[in-house]
Amino acid sequence: MLSIIGLLTIVVIVALLISNKITPIIALVLVPIAAAFAAGFNFSEIGGFFNSGIESVMSVVIMFIFAILFFGIMQDVGLFDPLINKMIAVSRGNVIAVAIGTVLIAAVAQLDGSGASTFLITIPALLPLYKRLKMNPYLLLLLVGTSASIMNMLPWGGPLGRTAAVLGVDVTELWRPLIKIQVIGLVLLVGLAILLALREKRIIVKRGDFNEELFQESTPLAKNPQDEEASLKAAALRRPKLLWANTLLALAVIGVLVWGIIPAGFAFMIGVSLALPLNYPNMKDQMDRIKEHAPNALLMAAIILAAGSFLGILNGTLMLDSIANDLVKILPAFVVPYLHIIIGFFGVPFDLLLSTDAYYFALFPIVEQVVTGFGVSSLSVAYTMIIGNIIGTFISPFSPALWLALGLAGLEMGRHIRYSLAIMWTFSIVLLGISLLIGVA
Repeated sequence: MLSIIGLLTIVVIVALLISNKITPIIALVLVPIAAAFAAGFNFSEIGGFFNSGIESVMSVVIMFIFAILFFGIMQDVGLFDPLINKMIAVSRGNVIAVAIGTVLIAAVAQLDGSGASTFLITIPALLPLYKRLKMNPYLLLLLVGTSASIMNMLPWGGPLGRTAAVLGVDVTELWRPLIKIQVIGLVLLVGLAILLALREKRIIVKRGDFNEELFQESTPLAKNPQDEEASLKAAALRRPKLLWANTLLALAVIGVLVWGIIPAGFAFMIGVSLALPLNYPNMKDQMDRIKEHAPNALLMAAIILAAGSFLGILNGTLMLDSIANDLVKILPAFVVPYLHIIIGFFGVPFDLLLSTDAYYFALFPIVEQVVTGFGVSSLSVAYTMIIGNIIGTFISPFSPALWLALGLAGLEMGRHIRYSLAIMWTFSIVLLGISLLIGVA
């Protein structure tokens, strides 16, 4: 019964997110509460689940608020203008070059193993470029998310750490056979980026948005022919003379973020506190900058808190664990020896149903135990389930980092799922097929 209630809860929430009929906050708060009541839990118990879920995302919420403020200020002062103008000059209107660059930049940014920091680094820097070139911002999220997912097979990434803990093996040994899959995956993703960019270019030309003058090297970013008033306002906020000071500040904040010496939220809090007086000595200007960026930060912070409540209730009621157990039990006997391949094949859709913890700590141990009884090695089960699932990391509503990315880009979860699910799932299936052919999985 817990599995049925939990599955219906997730399906309803995903359907509501995709439909755009209500805000994510309503879906993430009310549906799990109703499900918990239906499962027989009382208000006091649900309150405990809520506290647990909120605690799990609170650090992300704090980081999110101050990261939005920090990168918003950095955009205001024009920190990313040289990079964006250079990419425009190099691409010369070639959206293919921009798409390829997105994949490579995201891969480098993900080296620290943190999806949140990858989005914090890539989205604020590349989103203005995508908007300038009239490219779909959901393509940016698709490419960054997929590239980060491939790189997330690193030993210090969450999936391998969880798998190594379940199997009791050294995580570095677990990772080495996956290096070739990461290389192949990035090469394939560059090819996919080219195909998607060609499609995007056709769409842009069909809309009549392609303008050669936008891609002349001498054209400054601030001159937006569609909105001269907004351009003048943005230009007044630029601080070109402080470019190097702001660059050093941004690199310092990102360096501390990667180093991990202090919490990420604290790092961005310090960054905001330094960036405001550095660029805007007047207190009124400082408050104006905070007021400008606070609505987006607070809105998405509220959504993340709602997602924390959602996760807390589903974990606390053991619905996720029950789903993982029952999914294995209901399958016909003749498919059991191939269960890991089936799970790997549907790995990306599973990300819409199960959290990462539920997938690796609840579903994986059961599949591994069942399939190894038919002579399949534990490592083969692990690699199949990792490769099949990991591409969907940043399409899942269970991912706080994805909510962060959506907030940074001003995008919607439902539209992201509609735009990216089929593409990411197909890419995952191809990568899994290659891993099976070359003997990794």
